[in-house]
Amino acid sequence: MANKLTRECIVEAADRLFYEQGFEHTSFAQIAQAVGISRGNFYYHFKTKDDILDAVIAYRVVRTSSMLDNWEVQGDRPSDRIRSFIGILVMNQARIKRYGCPVGTLCTELAKLNHPARENANELFILFRVWLRRQFELLGREQDADALAMHLLAFSQGVATLANAFEDEGFIDSEVSSLNAWLESVERQNNTQPEVL
Repeated sequence: MANKLTRECIVEAADRLFYEQGFEHTSFAQIAQAVGISRGNFYYHFKTKDDILDAVIAYRVVRTSSMLDNWEVQGDRPSDRIRSFIGILVMNQARIKRYGCPVGTLCTELAKLNHPARENANELFILFRVWLRRQFELLGREQDADALAMHLLAFSQGVATLANAFEDEGFIDSEVSSLNAWLESVERQNNTQPEVL
């Protein structure tokens, strides 16, 4: 039981440090120090940094899937559930302002490194894409559901990137208002062309 808890603590600490410092700039020693364990104990659970990265990605996939499942239960209408996705920009705006989007920053870093785990990390975006596409389909936008899902993903990534670049939480608030107004217009219209923000 203690070994399982230690492994979980390592993954949670690595997840936070990879987000805050980046995968490449986070060392074994920093993760071990964050957990409060010796390096020997650390190596018992993970032999390489890539092993930790795989565990962090799997951890994020599980957490993201759980979050999407909760939104399904909590939101009565597809538009309410899509608003939950938009709302994570506000809910996490202090961290986004400081570090960017946890999914976007990891995927970008792994792409630059041409790291073998980049495809696994992209699974997080795929989860969001498939889930958003389903919500837009339920809104009656079957023909352009995927385009709308990708548009919303792209716009939210742009908001996170610029909020981080300019360290501007107010920018997030104003852009979230624009996204919610855009979603209302998508609900009202019943055509097959992607809406443009």
